[in-house]
Amino acid sequence: MAPARPVNALLFAIPGSLVYGVAAGFSAYYLCRANPLGARPPAMIVLALCTAAVLAAFMWLAVLGGWNELTLAFGVHWAGIVRTPLLSAFLFALGALLYGLLVAVNYLAIESGRARNAERRVLESKLMAQDAELRMLRTQVDPHFLFNSLNSVSALTSQDPKGAREMTLLLAGFFRRSMGLAGQPLITLAQEMDLVRDFLAIEKVRFGERLVTEEALEKGALDCLVPPMIIQPLVENAIKHGIGQLTEGGLVLVAAWRDGGRLSITISNTIDAEMQQVGQTIGSKTGPEAQRGVGLANVRQRLACAYPNASALEWKREGDTFSVEIRLPAQTAETAINHMGKQDAADRGG
Repeated sequence: MAPARPVNALLFAIPGSLVYGVAAGFSAYYLCRANPLGARPPAMIVLALCTAAVLAAFMWLAVLGGWNELTLAFGVHWAGIVRTPLLSAFLFALGALLYGLLVAVNYLAIESGRARNAERRVLESKLMAQDAELRMLRTQVDPHFLFNSLNSVSALTSQDPKGAREMTLLLAGFFRRSMGLAGQPLITLAQEMDLVRDFLAIEKVRFGERLVTEEALEKGALDCLVPPMIIQPLVENAIKHGIGQLTEGGLVLVAAWRDGGRLSITISNTIDAEMQQVGQTIGSKTGPEAQRGVGLANVRQRLACAYPNASALEWKREGDTFSVEIRLPAQTAETAINHMGKQDAADRGG
């Protein structure tokens, strides 16, 4: 028997194949959704899929046969072909194989989506845990500062009642401002420095001319975002364990600058020149400066939570100066919005 002409073969196969592809695709999709892997015994899933593949192959043969008979009935010699048992067997096997491929593609897509959702849930859990830890660490700051401030007010009450009243008013203003910003995950360095200045105003009532403060803030650094109350504990340490131990007082310097994609903040203060060398890690409790460990540990943990593997906190002593340096990503409100937009787009694309 002579083989069918190419035009006849194409017009026989293409319409039926298109119909079969759409119908089998939807069938495989809903069947895979109804039988997710791991939800039912594997044998039951295989049986259901094999049954569907056989039925789909028979339906394909029926569609192709009906189309072929229709064209032959109208005498369209350029569209019909002569079907043989071998051709029918081949088409049946091909239909079943195509259905199996569609099932495999659907299962791959479903499992890929499940994996992405699982990764997203893990990431959300980590972010929630980090947020909870950050909130816990931030709650340690206010009570610690309030305790020290109330001690100072109590000491001034008998020595300088006017100073005690002034300090109480400044303290109320400081907490009013800090409570307004503490609920935000990040604030600008300019806002953080306003808090630091309020705090220093409170301490100057107590120390008077013994406390000298200076700022060296690069203009480009003031718009960068930082965790709220990240500098104040370090300034408090500088006064409590540095200036407070010196009869003649000393200097507290806060400096900040932006170096490309990094923001550096340094808090330095005068210390007793005869003080024992401070240890290089919080764990080495050497010298009186080891008392700073709580404040330094709190700041370091908060930085680690807010900027995993992207921040650093180091401290050192040079002569009669002790300094702490914070390094973190230089992120502004604009770059943060752009980053969130890209992340949302990536999540939607995933």
